[in-house]
Amino acid sequence: MSQKLVLRGNRPLKGTIRAQGAKNAALPVMASALLLNGGTLELSRVPDLHDIQTMSDLLRNLGADVRFSQGQMRILTPEELDWATPPALVRKMRASSLVLGPLLARCHRAVLPLPGGCAIGSRPIDLHLKGLAKMGAEIRLEHGSVHAEAKRLKGARIYLDFPSVGATENLLMAAVLAEGETVIENAAREPEISNLAEALVRMGGQIEGQGTGTIRVRGVETLHGTDIQIIPDRIEASTYILAGVVTGGDVTVTGMEPEHLEALLAKLEEAGTRLSVGKDSVRTLPGGTLSAVSLKTLPYPGFPTDLQPQIMAALCLAKGTSVIQERVFESRFLHVSELKRMGCQIELQGDTAIITGVEHLTGAEVRATDLRAGAALVLAGLAASGYTCIYQMGHILRGYEMMVEKLQCLGGEAETVPCDENEGPKF
Repeated sequence: MSQKLVLRGNRPLKGTIRAQGAKNAALPVMASALLLNGGTLELSRVPDLHDIQTMSDLLRNLGADVRFSQGQMRILTPEELDWATPPALVRKMRASSLVLGPLLARCHRAVLPLPGGCAIGSRPIDLHLKGLAKMGAEIRLEHGSVHAEAKRLKGARIYLDFPSVGATENLLMAAVLAEGETVIENAAREPEISNLAEALVRMGGQIEGQGTGTIRVRGVETLHGTDIQIIPDRIEASTYILAGVVTGGDVTVTGMEPEHLEALLAKLEEAGTRLSVGKDSVRTLPGGTLSAVSLKTLPYPGFPTDLQPQIMAALCLAKGTSVIQERVFESRFLHVSELKRMGCQIELQGDTAIITGVEHLTGAEVRATDLRAGAALVLAGLAASGYTCIYQMGHILRGYEMMVEKLQCLGGEAETVPCDENEGPKF
């Protein structure tokens, strides 16, 4: 049975919750365990999510022993690994592509079906493949799968046409076992990449420049096991901060890194919200007036595309007209039609959304088209009068651990209800 989320909104949220570990940091660190030759990688603060389970199953299929309980994960990588990935698992999740670099570095070959994931644009892995080819890999596409081989990868200077997070992570992992020095220019600067680099350095890798646009990696012969803590999830934390904003509530999110949220916090302050920012917490204070703002999504440290749907939901209740330009993914407006069913006034012009604020929203039956679109509908449902029913809840569960329990902890009225897989909104 599938699940739907039922919300009763139009009530201020109040209370304190702790941010989960970052899914987008945990997945590449998990993949990096494949670089070990008979070693063990121990991770803490790992969120219990569908994507984490999928990556765990993928690593097990390749020969690793993965144990996971209450946020603690232990991955034992044997000397012998399988280098062909199972299509059924890879097509569940785009992050499956992160095993390509480690497998190529460790096993000298890899077969990877083109991965799946959210329908928010093509998101090709061309940059991953071009970078690996510059390091000496022979790559060919056959029957919808990537076939890659290299006796040993060699260091190279790689310029990324776009600061792709996935490409940066894949090339970083491949480079730690390559011969010589690899320089990745126009590298992505996200905190999740720094978390991966920290793990690789603790495993014995030689890396400089993580968190900047130029990363230098000097390859080593072998890596050893270590332990690493996953950083807080900045997107999840931001979503609950916005939940406090849209409901006019008093919500505190702890156990987080406010400096990772600077783009969001700056926009919320510009919009007139009242915030209290601590060393490892952010609190939304009631009494502010949400006013229209304009923004464009950009690679980190710019405004994250993964927060564009959520802040759009908030701006639907702001005074005035807001403008959002989506500059990262070409199809990330699938949530617009669903928000409009709840009374939002949004006009699309190419990669730009023009939002005219309204005084209130009304609950409706809607569909989560992808992970962050689903989060936006949750925010709208929390602010709307009456009941909101969100179908295809599975998308939301890919990125938010214990969402219903956290909303209930804040005083929200939320529950998941079983439904038929084909059940959905009746338009």
